[in-house]
Amino acid sequence: MIKVSFISNSIVLCTATRYLRNIDDISSQVFFMLVHFLAVPIVHIAENTLLNSIYGFGGTYNLFNCKAFLFNVLHNLNWLIDFGATSFLFTEYQYVGIFMVAFAVLIFLFLGSVEGFSTSFRPCTYDQEKLCKPALATAIFSTVSFLLGAITSVVSGFLGMKIATYANARTTLEARKGVGKAFIVAFRSGAVMGFLLAANGLLVLYITINLFKIYYGDDWEGLFEAITGYGLGGSSMALFGRVGGGIYTKAADVGADLVGKVERNIPEDDPRNPAVIADNVGDNVGDIAGMGSDLFGSYAEASCAALVVASISSFGITHDFTGMCYPLLISSMGILVCLITTLFATDFFEIKAVKEIEPALKNQLIISTILMTVGIAIVTWTCLPSSFTIFNFGVQKDVKNWQLFLCVCVGLWAGLIIGFVTEYYTSNAYSPVQDVADSCRTGAATNVIFGLALGYKSVIIPIFAIAVGIFVSFTFAAMYGIAVAALGMLSTIATGLAIDAYGPISDNAGGIAEMAGMSHRIRERTDALDAAGNTTAAIGKGFAIGSAALVSLALFGAFVSRAGISSVDVLTPKVFIGLLVGAMLPYWFSAMTMKSVGSAALKMVEEVRRQFNTIPGLMEGLAKPDYATCVKISTDASIKEMIPPGALVMLTPLIVGTFFGVETLSGVLAGSLVSGVQIAISASNTGGAWDNAKKYIEAGASEHARTLGPKGSEPHKAAVIGDTIGDPLKDTSGPSLNILIKLMAVESLVFAPFFATHGGLLFKLF
Repeated sequence: MIKVSFISNSIVLCTATRYLRNIDDISSQVFFMLVHFLAVPIVHIAENTLLNSIYGFGGTYNLFNCKAFLFNVLHNLNWLIDFGATSFLFTEYQYVGIFMVAFAVLIFLFLGSVEGFSTSFRPCTYDQEKLCKPALATAIFSTVSFLLGAITSVVSGFLGMKIATYANARTTLEARKGVGKAFIVAFRSGAVMGFLLAANGLLVLYITINLFKIYYGDDWEGLFEAITGYGLGGSSMALFGRVGGGIYTKAADVGADLVGKVERNIPEDDPRNPAVIADNVGDNVGDIAGMGSDLFGSYAEASCAALVVASISSFGITHDFTGMCYPLLISSMGILVCLITTLFATDFFEIKAVKEIEPALKNQLIISTILMTVGIAIVTWTCLPSSFTIFNFGVQKDVKNWQLFLCVCVGLWAGLIIGFVTEYYTSNAYSPVQDVADSCRTGAATNVIFGLALGYKSVIIPIFAIAVGIFVSFTFAAMYGIAVAALGMLSTIATGLAIDAYGPISDNAGGIAEMAGMSHRIRERTDALDAAGNTTAAIGKGFAIGSAALVSLALFGAFVSRAGISSVDVLTPKVFIGLLVGAMLPYWFSAMTMKSVGSAALKMVEEVRRQFNTIPGLMEGLAKPDYATCVKISTDASIKEMIPPGALVMLTPLIVGTFFGVETLSGVLAGSLVSGVQIAISASNTGGAWDNAKKYIEAGASEHARTLGPKGSEPHKAAVIGDTIGDPLKDTSGPSLNILIKLMAVESLVFAPFFATHGGLLFKLF
């Protein structure tokens, strides 16, 4: 019997088989086995060690039952992360639930008051001689669809988080067998989340349409006006999920990196770091639950925008239900295409080396885009008539089915271009990130300068791609063309989410491996998975931002149509002041979220420093860090700090529309769209580049990288500082901005009848 103390970062004593695998000489292996068999067949775990105090292990264990012992350690680590993430989301949802109910009441009161809560029928937009359902019905059903969208968004985010936390430890275990096995587990887990979210959103929306149709009958204009609440509900929940989760994860990440890596020079995810559990929890609540809700919101809003325009076009007038469901059919085909595409990464080809990971993920984008092009052609030529009309600001525009096919395809391929440009500027395999890493030679200041320049430059091609997509789709099919172009970009949402969720899962797997004291070789494998995941996460954010631009413009067109605005003249003072204010809003919003992360990170840094300075034996691995306090700091900060940015986004359209009218509001929407998209792309790519520049130095895979390393060198410390600055840019402010531009647009669309009837109070008074 021996008593073991745990020092440095080694907290798991079950090492017999691990060290055997690392010894090449056969005679040394035999000698090592004999020593262990005779001397230490049994290990007693002392009660005052990290293994006992953190993970609950104490007593006597047989070293040769290493596998079961390791499973237990990983299970406990996984439980800590899962428990922390679940607790945070439940706390967040309690606050969000109060908002959901309050805003639902607001929707009912505002829309019901359009005609004084009248139950009388009203003339239809497309035919003044026909009567449509009363405004009170629109108020009631819009409220119901808002609640359905909000609940679906919350459930999608929560289930995505649970899938990720279940997959983390499994990926760590599979990494023992090789990088290919670990990749399959991580990618399949992300795919499950992607398919779940895509199918959930589509199913709930289709059921809601059919249930509402029972009441509305032939009044499809009123039916699909009420459905717009579904997109508002999904996007409003996504905002709080993105902002709250982003603040949580980045507060923990910044605190863990600055004190752990820079000041104490300990490895990332070292169990001695008090913020390590909060950091791993944050990956799941921010990058998984937040991203899931975000892309669900984009899908719901794009579908709603297309359906609103179609309802007053020939599809709605002639009651062609198949034609009306064209947006939903695109998404349905996307699920089938993504299912086939996934097999190329997990079944048809096997990952055997680290260098094959990133190409495999990139191939997912290419394959899904090519197959989806064929799928769109099939849906278009089988489900649409050869010609039809689309509502275009008061007139009906003649459109051919092949023109609509091109609209969807231009959005689909624009998304691929944005994805590859994002990958070029954020992957350490290319010169932009390598230049950023090289700038670390002269310190953090030049690293920051190079990173900012990279982010600004990375905006150019995506903006041109979006601009071309808008021009082509609007020329062919007006605002409906832009809406289906956005759906084209989102049609491969399942694959996009799979490669996006893969990153945080791999990151958590590496953290668990480090905390469990597994071999350096396993950590190298999980780091390789994580490095590829950082790039794919950036690609996912690029997709989200690009689709948000198209979705927002489509919603803007639907708002203008529903509010009865014939044209938006920027030379009109009412519109121009709206443009200025709208362009300012993304900066205001970014300032709020960045400061929120900074304030929370300040508290986290102080707490981590306090524990290292006051807990005896913490650095030696003989004492337990107070993880709970760090988790509480992140939770409290994120819940408190997510409210002001959320209020800014939700209240702006209501205040502007009520007091300044629909013309000023249209200027605000246009200004926030033009400004927000570019800030979001720049922020996300800058942060991603800084992150991968740091990993480029840490990996030391090339001669150039080795001259900048190793970990702990001055260039590496400069890279860590850049990565820390970029964390809130790429994971909080940047991704949240795309929700800002979508949410304000869909909220304006939902409240358009109220603004058109009662808005502009200040201009009426003066």
